[in-house]
Amino acid sequence: MPALCCALLLLLPALLARADPDPDPGTDAGQGSRSDIDIYSFLIESRVASRYARTVITSRVANRADRSQEIAFQVELPKTAFISNFSMTVQGRTYVGVVKEKEAARQQYSEAVSRGESAGLVGTVGRTLEEFKTSVNVAPLSKVTFELTYEELLKRRLGKYELMIKARPKQVVSNFKIDVRIYEPQGIRSVEAQGSLTSGAQPDLLQISESEGTVAHVEFAPTVEQQQCADCAGSGLDGDLVIKYDVNRELPQGVLQVQNGYFVHYFSPANIERIPKNVVFVIDRSGSMSGRKIVQTREALLKILADVHEDDHFGLITFDSEVTPWKDSLVRASGGMLEEARGFVRQITDRGATDINAALEKGVAMLNKAKEEKTVPEGSTSIIILLTDGDPTTGVTNLGAIQANVKEAIQKRYTLYCLGFGFDVNLKFLEKMALENGGVARRIYEDSDSDLQLQGFYEEVATPLLVNVEMLYAHGDAANVTQSTFDKFYNGSEIVVAGRISDNSLEVLTAEVKAQSKDSIVTYQAQIPVAGEGVGKDFPKAEYIYGEYIERLWAYLTVQQLLEQEVLASDSDKPEIRQCAQNLSLQYNFVTPLTSMVVTRPEEGQSSVPQVAEKPSEEQAQNRRHGTRRYHTQNHPIGE
Repeated sequence: MPALCCALLLLLPALLARADPDPDPGTDAGQGSRSDIDIYSFLIESRVASRYARTVITSRVANRADRSQEIAFQVELPKTAFISNFSMTVQGRTYVGVVKEKEAARQQYSEAVSRGESAGLVGTVGRTLEEFKTSVNVAPLSKVTFELTYEELLKRRLGKYELMIKARPKQVVSNFKIDVRIYEPQGIRSVEAQGSLTSGAQPDLLQISESEGTVAHVEFAPTVEQQQCADCAGSGLDGDLVIKYDVNRELPQGVLQVQNGYFVHYFSPANIERIPKNVVFVIDRSGSMSGRKIVQTREALLKILADVHEDDHFGLITFDSEVTPWKDSLVRASGGMLEEARGFVRQITDRGATDINAALEKGVAMLNKAKEEKTVPEGSTSIIILLTDGDPTTGVTNLGAIQANVKEAIQKRYTLYCLGFGFDVNLKFLEKMALENGGVARRIYEDSDSDLQLQGFYEEVATPLLVNVEMLYAHGDAANVTQSTFDKFYNGSEIVVAGRISDNSLEVLTAEVKAQSKDSIVTYQAQIPVAGEGVGKDFPKAEYIYGEYIERLWAYLTVQQLLEQEVLASDSDKPEIRQCAQNLSLQYNFVTPLTSMVVTRPEEGQSSVPQVAEKPSEEQAQNRRHGTRRYHTQNHPIGE
């Protein structure tokens, strides 16, 4: 298997489950009332074992009316998660979702539509969330149980792993509970919980406990009376619960874990001196940036300049149809220069067209000049941060040509990060350009906190500690290893590598890490016994974990990285990469961009009706928001 690029993604599940008393027009169910449809049990259980989280949402709903009613199940889950199971139990019969290759699922959907059945597809997308929604017709005085499971690897960001749970059942629930159990063999350094669900609540509603230094338990279980408030108007809870934690990091070589023939290596050394950074900000000031975008960009840059380290060098470039550098050369982040830069930023206004190619080439030239003239420290590392809200409209406008030009100019010497502002931007174009140059692309959402999104991204890359990181495993000992080389390691982040142990007789798995620090080449070595399942014996409380979680972590990470690798692949290589990712998705029952989950629901007086749950892309979300493809679960397949 080709080497893959490791990407740990932030766990941000916001969960919403409700019974929908107002069915879509055209359905046969009558208008229900809140008292007719009763969510009598709503349980969110999340189990985290060594950063790998599995969350199960169970909603039990009763139809108290003397007529059939359509009852909906609707939850929001993180974009980076893969649904791995869904079922609904109606009148003693359980209907289980089956993951299929996407085209096969669409064909089943189309056949149902052609028979005149009310088949539908499930899936919308928001800033960090995707929505899963399905519904079923429930007989009078009957009950239905919905259960959804999804899995995800937590990303360490700014020194914390984060789990966010948003719950708004839209009514008071007799049995309401959020139960999170975290098990970390390294030891839990800190854990905290906050959020609007707990604000103003009685202290005993939120319980946080730790055991033996490796287990944390967070429970939120309000009574019926505690779910009611003056502002709720009887509609129950509506808010979020945010859990943040970190682990002990006593070993600079990281931690190896082995289970059932698979391994995972977590690497996040502490107490390393930062590497001086050279950063060029390339800022779109074209006419489409008018209004709130340009205002928030200025505000973000002013906050970022306040955080630039005094040992760093920086440059500012604005562009429209013309490219305007603040200064022709990088400058050190002294107090005087920073104040002068703030004055330049305050004068940025929108105008003109968009020449991305010329702006990026100028940024590269500025870094080249600094290296050639040795005006930046020896051993410093360099990055370019591009912020734009649209496609190029002047100069070089062919997207492929721009990508090729930028790749040729950078030549793997610098890292390019692309921030796309709003939904008009071509994120696929930015994503490929960033990945080709060692970086990532991220959408900045056009909301009231856009400036904080920009500032938050800068904080993630503000402090490089290591460059040219290599994670090495003895040849013949490990196979199917995920991405094992990384351009940079930043403070507050974590590198994760997983693989399969290929030598059945192996007694000890050895890992070696090589990297460039500020002043020298550093080498770390980690070992773990394989015989007796090295980590399995260290897991004393089975209730906090689940079988073969390292294997599933490996599969999750491999699929994520194959999907990323496909972006960079040639047309001839794409089919093989897609097939590999699809096969793994089917093997591990993951709903990914290459698979769909077929959900068969019973309908009174009809044959079974399929629904299909898919992962929508950012482009599909953009089309729906702008009305170019109206989303309706009765008519249009997601990804059509």
